[in-house]
Amino acid sequence: MRVDLAFGRSGIPVELPAGYAYRVLEARSATPLEDAGGALEAALDRPIGTPPLVELARGKSTAAISVCDITRPTPNRQTLPPVLRRLEAAGIPREGITILIATGLHRPASEAEIRQIVGPEIAARYRVANHNARELGEHRRLGTSASGTPVWIDERFVSAGLRMSLGFIEPHLMLGYSGGRKLVVPGLAAQETIQVLHNPHFMRQTLTSEGSLENNPLHHEFLEIARMAGHDFMLDVALARDRRIAGVFAGDPVEAHRAGVAFVSRVMLELLDEPVDAVLTTSAGYPLDLTFYQALKGATAAQHIVKPGGRILLVAACEEGPGAPEFRRMLKEYPTDRQFLDATASAPVVVDQWQLDKFAMVTAKAKVLFYVPGLAADYYPTLWGTAYPSLQAAVGALLAGLPPGAKVAVIPEGPYVLAKTRAA
Repeated sequence: MRVDLAFGRSGIPVELPAGYAYRVLEARSATPLEDAGGALEAALDRPIGTPPLVELARGKSTAAISVCDITRPTPNRQTLPPVLRRLEAAGIPREGITILIATGLHRPASEAEIRQIVGPEIAARYRVANHNARELGEHRRLGTSASGTPVWIDERFVSAGLRMSLGFIEPHLMLGYSGGRKLVVPGLAAQETIQVLHNPHFMRQTLTSEGSLENNPLHHEFLEIARMAGHDFMLDVALARDRRIAGVFAGDPVEAHRAGVAFVSRVMLELLDEPVDAVLTTSAGYPLDLTFYQALKGATAAQHIVKPGGRILLVAACEEGPGAPEFRRMLKEYPTDRQFLDATASAPVVVDQWQLDKFAMVTAKAKVLFYVPGLAADYYPTLWGTAYPSLQAAVGALLAGLPPGAKVAVIPEGPYVLAKTRAA
């Protein structure tokens, strides 16, 4: 059986041998909207839980808009223009509008990437700037959350008269779902805030996982911090399988986000009657599989449907290698998951530690295999799994020794599939 996997910029085919009970889990989504532009206009003029955007902007002299960085396929070129028109129609001058790339602790966007993120016309006509989490002086201290998190948010956002976010909603390995509050924190938060939010207290809880929202302690922490930052308005979209807009949710950052999550979960959820013996998955291709750090989300999403002791094969291009310097160091420093968990249980949180916290929950349950050709081979001995030089070799290892008829799930678009078992 041939399956085309999302991989890098162009995809990769894989031939799967006969003799196993394959189930291909496609990314389920709503039909793309026939008139996405009209839906955007309507959502901004009749938002959920707030007055229309023009009314919110009236009387303000400045606005800050938080948008996703290059690792997210957010359709800013469609969503930004109607927002900007309304801000200027309400009297906010163009020079009073700042578009912030919500990098969190990711690397800053290059000039070329900024043009790709917002479109060349907007990049040329508006102030577009990267958030820099590592520069504390660019943030304002807003106090401490109820659970004790020190809250530092980008000064350019906090000081604006109107504070907005533009994003999209999909399953997220820690927050349950992306979008909304995530464009404020960690998107615009200082490193000092981000590290506390990603400590083992949050990361090693089972409720901080894909598809978990209402009882997710990290979700509620993020909501509290976004309120402290004065998050006024959000515009999130849901994306169809071809990444066209399938739903639009604008307005109050809590109510509109909740409506978007309900839509996405209803459309995307794939239920299996029982766990499978093995999973072949991806990180959904470019841009999500640019780094090994991001690619691990494909494995964390797959853990919910594999049997204890089962196998997961993660296929990701990793064109930019492992990820940030701190993550690269940790990959080399901790050759096993147990060494990592023991060493970091009570130590100060290090940047990007949280991705390994979540991955350790996967390796505790299943054997993980990799085909990650963009990752240098000198990282292979410390990946907490086995990496293979070719896709076919990795597939062979995934299936080796499984009995005839073994259940194998194939997820061509990785974390874009929200899959669980009925017993979960």
